[in-house]
Amino acid sequence: MKNIFTFFIIFLSLFLANGLAQPVITDQEKIKYLDEYIQKARKDWNVPGLAIAVVRDGKTLFSQGYGIRSLGKTDLVDSQTLFGCMSTTKAMTAVGMGLLVDQEKISWNDRVIQHLPGFKIGDPYISKEMKVRDLFTHNTGLGNADFLWAWTPDLSPDKILERMQHAQPVYSFRGGYTYQNIMYLVAGKIIEKLSGQSWEEFTEQQIFTPLGMDHSYASLERSQKYTNRSLPHYEIADQIKIITETSADPIAPAGAAWSTADDIAKWVNFLLNNAKTGDQLLLKEKTHAELFKPQIIIPPNQFYPTVALTKPHWTTYGLGFFQHDYRGEMVNFHTGSLAGRTAIIGLLKDQNLGVYIFGNLDHAEVRHALMYKVFDLFAFHDPTRDWSKELLELYGDIKHKGEQQREMLVKKRVNDAPASHSLSEYVGIYSDPFLGKIEVKLQDDRLTAIISKKATAVLNHWHFDTFQATWDLEWWGKSLIDFELDAISGEVRQLNIHNSSYVKEK
Repeated sequence: MKNIFTFFIIFLSLFLANGLAQPVITDQEKIKYLDEYIQKARKDWNVPGLAIAVVRDGKTLFSQGYGIRSLGKTDLVDSQTLFGCMSTTKAMTAVGMGLLVDQEKISWNDRVIQHLPGFKIGDPYISKEMKVRDLFTHNTGLGNADFLWAWTPDLSPDKILERMQHAQPVYSFRGGYTYQNIMYLVAGKIIEKLSGQSWEEFTEQQIFTPLGMDHSYASLERSQKYTNRSLPHYEIADQIKIITETSADPIAPAGAAWSTADDIAKWVNFLLNNAKTGDQLLLKEKTHAELFKPQIIIPPNQFYPTVALTKPHWTTYGLGFFQHDYRGEMVNFHTGSLAGRTAIIGLLKDQNLGVYIFGNLDHAEVRHALMYKVFDLFAFHDPTRDWSKELLELYGDIKHKGEQQREMLVKKRVNDAPASHSLSEYVGIYSDPFLGKIEVKLQDDRLTAIISKKATAVLNHWHFDTFQATWDLEWWGKSLIDFELDAISGEVRQLNIHNSSYVKEK
């Protein structure tokens, strides 16, 4: 856009005229520039709609919507359009636990079993020694267990936790990092027990209401009455489509909150303003500070791809926040993602600057671009770096490499390699006490796999005893399912998918 480049030229002229001194640019000029930058970036990333809030020094500098709520309609996104917060909800759960810490009902270093005696995972030692703090830091030794709610959305929170007793550690306790949503569900259960309220009621009454977040909700179900809402979109076969809403309600404390740009600005200000809302101190300063203390080190190769551009010296995780250094400042941030939706919160606490961005296109990483653009513009008075362009290139390369890997997989397919058994011999129920069940049926001379009412796939023979699953949920794409044979009898005994194994029931 012409005005963007005009702004840049004026900025550069001031920069040089002042002998490389920092030029004075008003907030109004920065906001106008940011507004135009966002408009262009949204179109470059093909995002139907997004909303953004920028907060500094206790004030909302900028809260605005862009684009449309859903394709095929003309309803525009505004600052009161509802979006999903997804995993940025985790910090809300940490604040909720902090409220109980302040009430001396719990300590961060209490063992989980002190408050949930029935808590259990597959390792007795970890079950006994896990502390409340560990629930927030993704280093319990457990692998990712998102299939428990993503594949079987009808599974209740209590059933999910019951399954976790079969979860075996995949690395040493407090000895690594693997993103773990289910532990936040455990934290939510503790909040429920100590407060006498559901996590949803507690979050809305103890956090949203005091902050004046009148159009924010703690679950998808509770948000349904709100009509000014965005819809999720996904790029499928190079075409952006509206998709079915994914619910995180079964693991609500990990990612089920919903909010608007105007409301979330109040949350951002609360986090920046030492847990104050107006003159009211919602959290003690010590408890608030604890949220942002680095708890674990995250290896750079397990951090966000953005490290290739930001080049941090360290990458850590606090209580509900990823952390790294940027231009000599500490960044606390967290993304949120569900099928068709994105969110990100970014805080430069020492600069008293924060930003929150919602989007309605799956994994549109313009969210990172706009976060760093806001940091550069309002903290460092520097508009020169085109984060949108750089991140388009970065994630474009990642997408291209993924396509190359899929092409290599196709090339490795052995054509005309028949299955070892008739289709009927693959039929059956395959189960695992932790993973659940997959039922394989034969219908019209084709195999189908059924995980739940919302997750089914047609199986087409790939080669040998491997079949390609084409999911009914189009945005799930395709998966390879391998059937394993008994070494002695030669009968079909096991189904393998996504590095997980299910044994055939007899």
